[in-house]
Amino acid sequence: MAYELYGSIRSGSLAVELTLAEIGVAYEVHAIDLRADAQRDAAYTLVNPQQKLPALRTPEGDLLTESVAILLTLDERHPDAGLLPAPATAERAVALRWLLFISTELYPVVEINDYPERFTAPGANASATRQLARELWRRRWLVVEQQFGGAPYFLASGFSLVDIYIAVVSRWAQQEDWRPANLPSVEAVAAAVGQRPACAPIWACHELGQ
Repeated sequence: MAYELYGSIRSGSLAVELTLAEIGVAYEVHAIDLRADAQRDAAYTLVNPQQKLPALRTPEGDLLTESVAILLTLDERHPDAGLLPAPATAERAVALRWLLFISTELYPVVEINDYPERFTAPGANASATRQLARELWRRRWLVVEQQFGGAPYFLASGFSLVDIYIAVVSRWAQQEDWRPANLPSVEAVAAAVGQRPACAPIWACHELGQ
């Protein structure tokens, strides 16, 4: 039995797909067309009542949602892949800290940037809401930029799930003109992830620029 990933091009499911590829396990992708709001269909709502991506079904039939929870579960299930530093080490604590920072402090800002009207009072200026979200996005990415312990990867010990998560989430919020001048380490890790043998074909399919 293979893993089953519910995902869409350039969505949060990309981090999970890259991780599955790095592990080297069999998986299949169920494409959910976000442009057609397919995540709101009754069939997918049964998979994830939150109507969000990604979702992952394990070979045993267990269903997982929330991207960082999925990544951490995959690390536990496939420890030989070396996706994170060893348990109970200082470097693992650093990795978990920044995975959660990106998940809680950056990832939610994407929805505000993409759908500002959902967070704006009736009659208020949704464009101003989007601009505030982008300013917050930039400030928080600058915090990440200053925490790199290695090059090109985030941790001094080398490649980890943190790099995959940074590479994917940093591509969002329409910051292509701002990133290169302000986030050189983030840009370097995105390029490195996109060039890894297991990740490169998937990265190319999602047509993500460096």
